[in-house]
Amino acid sequence: MRSKQPHHHFSLLTRVALLLPSVPIFTSGFAASRESRVHIQQPSKLYESTSGDYDVVKVDLADERDYPIYIGAGYSDDEAAKILKSHVKGKQVLLVTNDKISPMYLEKYESILKQGGDKVVETCILPDGEDCKTMDVLTNILDKCLEKGLDRKTTFVALGGGVIGDMVGFAASIYQRGVNFIQIPTTVMAMVDSSVGGKTGVNHPLGKNMIGAFHQPQCVFIDTETLGTLPDRELQSGISEIIKYGLIRDAPFFEWQEENMDKLLAREPASLRYAIKRSCENKADVVREDEKEAGVRATLNLGHTFGHAIENGSGYGTWLHGEAVAIGTAMAATMSAEMGWIDESLVKRIYDILLKAKLPVELPLDSPMDKNTFLKLMSVDKKVADGQLRLILLKGALGNCVFTGDFDQNAMEKTIDDFVAECAGQPA
Repeated sequence: MRSKQPHHHFSLLTRVALLLPSVPIFTSGFAASRESRVHIQQPSKLYESTSGDYDVVKVDLADERDYPIYIGAGYSDDEAAKILKSHVKGKQVLLVTNDKISPMYLEKYESILKQGGDKVVETCILPDGEDCKTMDVLTNILDKCLEKGLDRKTTFVALGGGVIGDMVGFAASIYQRGVNFIQIPTTVMAMVDSSVGGKTGVNHPLGKNMIGAFHQPQCVFIDTETLGTLPDRELQSGISEIIKYGLIRDAPFFEWQEENMDKLLAREPASLRYAIKRSCENKADVVREDEKEAGVRATLNLGHTFGHAIENGSGYGTWLHGEAVAIGTAMAATMSAEMGWIDESLVKRIYDILLKAKLPVELPLDSPMDKNTFLKLMSVDKKVADGQLRLILLKGALGNCVFTGDFDQNAMEKTIDDFVAECAGQPA
């Protein structure tokens, strides 16, 4: 009898693929196939190097709503104050963080925002964790606003990871029908993905991020020095989103990751900064093309439909988001290969890089997941349209994907069967 240590529930095709040597696959384009009806282009280098020791990636949006992503390390307090306060339009600021981040960074950023004495800064500390990403907890932000009499010119500042960013952004979108907010992400996950693009929201017991709004920040302020206090598990979780960009649209970036994953795990500053910047370039390019996720932006959710089902079905907080997405990416790759859409050699490279990043590629033996749980939770995914489940799958050479409802249902169910084959959730 096996222990509860990770074990690969791979299909025969995937098992064969994992025995093959890794073969570099080069692609000259970054095109999605016809199912998505969009063309994904190489990152358009929207960033510009500044005279200071930081870079700026610009998110281009309609109606003069463009905003910058500042990417640097160890800003001086004066420099941080100059940048952040230039995006605060009114006098009042609400700085929101969680009880895990507050001892490390709340006092620092409260002092920075108060510099010059022209801003009134209130603070709000929420409990940490995905299981706290709820309307009940979010109400604490609104309560603070009303208790302090904060007006429509108030700027909310989200200091923390993806959960804080999503909740503060959503609170900003609904308080007095919308106030400005700023993102200060402190995790890799938030830096490369959730802080950019204006997706905000909270979870519901029946589905992840099902209550929310698109609400763009005034800026994203990234100081990579905050990653020095990030636990290894959360670092690895964030890397799953970095891997995603290479798989769906940026083959050279994926190849760079294959060569430099050890440096990312070791937190080598130059490598981390490059990976964050390149990811932000990719995200900014996609958001510019499709702000409200009508087409191409959905491709950023590779592995997320399976992954969100795992997060919800296992109980929020059991898995970090990036861990669940890593398993979901392995499932999407396995399913794509089952349908003959990608080569076995690419499947091996995907598993190899996830494992090298110390990410899970399977469900543990004690997982409560079974096929019915997967299918039920996936049926209420946000990408379902007119009752039709749509998935992001890989198709063709590295760097190409599709967003489609035209897939083999049997291949999807077979993939799910493979991954839950020996889980505790399976009927005896």
